[in-house]
Amino acid sequence: MKKQASWRVIIQVLLMGCVGLTPLFAQAKDTPHKLVFCSEGNPESLVPYSSSTTSVGVYVALNDTLISHLRGETDITPSLAVHWQISRDGKEYTFFLRQGVKWHRNAFFEPTRDFNADDVIFTIERQRDINHPYHGVSGFNYSYFKAAGFGALLKSIKKLDNYTIKFTLNQANAAFLTMLTLPFTGMQSHDYALAMLKRGTPEIFDANPIGVGPFSFESFEKNKNVVFKSFPDYWRGKAKIDVLEFSITPNASDRWKKLQANICQVMLFPNPADLAQMRKHPDTTVLEQAGLNVGFLAYNTSKPPFDDVRVRKALNMAINKAAIVERVFQGTGVAAVNLIPPTMWSYNKEVKDDVFDPVAAKQLLKEAGLPNGFSTDLWVMTVARPTNPNPELTGQMIQTDLAAIGVKAEIKNPEWTEYADRMANGEHAMGLYGWTTGQGDPDAFFYGLLSCEVAQSNGPNMAKFCYQPYDDLVRKARAVADPMLRIPLYEKAQQIFKEQAPWMTIAHVKQIVVIRNEVENFRLSPFGAVRFYGAELKERP
Repeated sequence: MKKQASWRVIIQVLLMGCVGLTPLFAQAKDTPHKLVFCSEGNPESLVPYSSSTTSVGVYVALNDTLISHLRGETDITPSLAVHWQISRDGKEYTFFLRQGVKWHRNAFFEPTRDFNADDVIFTIERQRDINHPYHGVSGFNYSYFKAAGFGALLKSIKKLDNYTIKFTLNQANAAFLTMLTLPFTGMQSHDYALAMLKRGTPEIFDANPIGVGPFSFESFEKNKNVVFKSFPDYWRGKAKIDVLEFSITPNASDRWKKLQANICQVMLFPNPADLAQMRKHPDTTVLEQAGLNVGFLAYNTSKPPFDDVRVRKALNMAINKAAIVERVFQGTGVAAVNLIPPTMWSYNKEVKDDVFDPVAAKQLLKEAGLPNGFSTDLWVMTVARPTNPNPELTGQMIQTDLAAIGVKAEIKNPEWTEYADRMANGEHAMGLYGWTTGQGDPDAFFYGLLSCEVAQSNGPNMAKFCYQPYDDLVRKARAVADPMLRIPLYEKAQQIFKEQAPWMTIAHVKQIVVIRNEVENFRLSPFGAVRFYGAELKERP
């Protein structure tokens, strides 16, 4: 079966023939309620199947989930599900859906009904069922779905009536409700999907998304912008921003220049060296808080010589992490010891970091049968990430440190829109990556990033790490409801993680957003996603 064209090509073709939506944006350009967000890169997709912040910002504008987080907080609250019931054995969840929730509309589809249980089933089954007619459309990896272990967890999903739906799990899972806040559960329209399938153009569904969220999609021009309009029928009430534009600006200095010139009003990922100036600037405010994240160098443990723990340990000891944290992060991050940040419950303070010791590193390589070192590749992101403000410099410093022990690392820079999927497919030997959790449960790190299931399903286990003693612990922990009983399991898992060294942990990074003072009521999300519903702009004279 021929692989279908990627959604990126489809989007470009559609936009060339369907730019009739652009004049709507042009007409709104000078309105006082247009907000421009300087985004660091192109979204990998417009429908909610990637975990990258370049895409998540799009999803949360367009889509809502069954459960959400209170704005700016970690507590969960009803959203498209108004309430739910959980069986005594913790395996059945019955959700009662909100009625009267309207869908967006576009040039390809006019909804004839409100959101209902059919949409919930479509949203989940497209990702879970490899035989679903939409599963292969656009070639998505569904890495977010895989990271949560959702496919193996879910036994069935059943419609009880139009506004009642039951999830049955294969085993109890303490993190299940928080999973339903994640962007990959953002609701998609079953009827729109059927309509596009019937006309023989299912790719239009992904290239021109509709949702039930606060903003509707207008246009996407690669390397330029993504444009949204406020949705007047949004069930929570119309957004106070009329037009929302993501202006794609990969360079941090350029984002700062645009912010000063009021070309954009919000930006992420500033150069750490610019922060002092930003804090003093009369027109801007720097918002910051501890991030629920980790940046790391993943070793592909399925490939020699990284299948040997001595080699992985040797490289950890050869890299001067303290120098990287000082020079790259400049006070915006702290050195990471464990795979979870110190602010997350179950963090093990007793775990010690690998010491910087190039002499001992060379000895370990010798013991591993590599006295003269070896040659390999080092994948480095092309854009700043929430977990790394300067991946290029980080990669160069790692390359220099490894050369000192005879390891020749060739830096490779795949395009960002392909980077995560290609690493998930195991194309790399070593690669920089990072993770910001979309929920407050440690399971998102322990299971989502390092479990055997996620490694085997080509999810975001970038180390392809599958170690049974570790896997047994994290599987047991996710099935236990009481956090106090889960803590010792995760503490032991952190010890094993450090001993096996599938990563070199680099840093936990502050979440920093810089806004112009015209922006009011903007709130940081603890999970790193940039959410614009609730924010507004002051009236300009």
